Order: sequence, then structure tokens, then C-alpha cells
Amino acid sequence: MKIKSLIYSVSLILLLTVGVFAQKSKIKSVYTKLDDKFCKTLESQTEGTGWYRGECKGVGGYKLQVTEGDLRQSVDVIMPNKSKYELDLTGHVSNGFSSLGAKAEWRVTRKGKTVTPIALIVRFNASENPEDSSIITSYLVVSKITKNQICITNIVKPGAKQNEEARKFADSSADKPCQSAGD
Repeated sequence: MKIKSLIYSVSLILLLTVGVFAQKSKIKSVYTKLDDKFCKTLESQTEGTGWYRGECKGVGGYKLQVTEGDLRQSVDVIMPNKSKYELDLTGHVSNGFSSLGAKAEWRVTRKGKTVTPIALIVRFNASENPEDSSIITSYLVVSKITKNQICITNIVKPGAKQNEEARKFADSSADKPCQSAGD
């Protein structure tokens, strides 16, 4: 009888542990709009090619800083402790004229009411054809977010399953190495 009780107790503990682990590891998407209507303008100049720097609310105390200069956009991630991580999309993806997508996708985990971002996916539209600037290549850029580091881990080229592929990379990005500019 004691053995059955012990087996039952161990089984119950295992089930509860697996249930808690499954609850913790459930990853969801939360979105941040990157349009200047939803972001606070920090500084801008409209003369010449102009430049812009704006701050957008993120999740879990994180913020995104959108930058534009010489008709090229990029995004930086600001941690809750105010540390800034420049993603340098023009150096990593394309140095052609560029723009960001309308929103950024945060991949997050939730524990109770606490939301913790683990990755960021940003659409980066680049004009890479010097003969015809209207031809745009739309990449998805995946960046990991850890306690000590935020950096680009994957650049997903256009394709039928581009969004699903980017989410898969994002959800497993914590242990991936950072890409160097030009990779």
C-alpha cells in the first residue's frame, strides 16, 4: 500500500511539474506599433534628407527607439534599466534605402501578470536594386533578448512561410550566437 501511495505521489508531482513547465514555456506574441503617430518624437529634422528619432512603448518595461537618416531606418532596443542595444539593420541586413514595417512583434513568456520578452521580430523593407528603387525586399529580422544581451540572430528572407520561420527562430534564439554586421 505504501508503494502505491509513493508511486501516486511521485506521479502527481511529475504531472504538476510538467504542467508548471508547460505553463511557463508558453510563448505568445505582443505587438508594438512603430508609426510616428504611436511613438514619441525625441528629435527630428525635415530639411535635406532629414532624420528622426522616436521612442515607442514596448512590453515588460522595454522600449523601441526608431531611427531614420538618409532614407534608411533602423531600430534600437531599450531595456528597463535604460541600457540601449543598437540593432543596426543597415549594417546587418542591407544598406539600401529602407523602412521598417508598421509594427514589431515581441515573443514573450508570461508568469502570472509578468510579461518577459525573449525575442523581437521586425520587418525590414530594403531597396537593393540600384536600377529600380521601387523593387523592395522585405526581410524579417529576429533578435534575441536575454538579461545581458540583445542582438540579431537570424535574418529571414521573403518566402511563403516567412512569419512562421521567424517565430520558430525567435522562440529558440536564447542560445544562438549574435550575427556580425555583414553576415
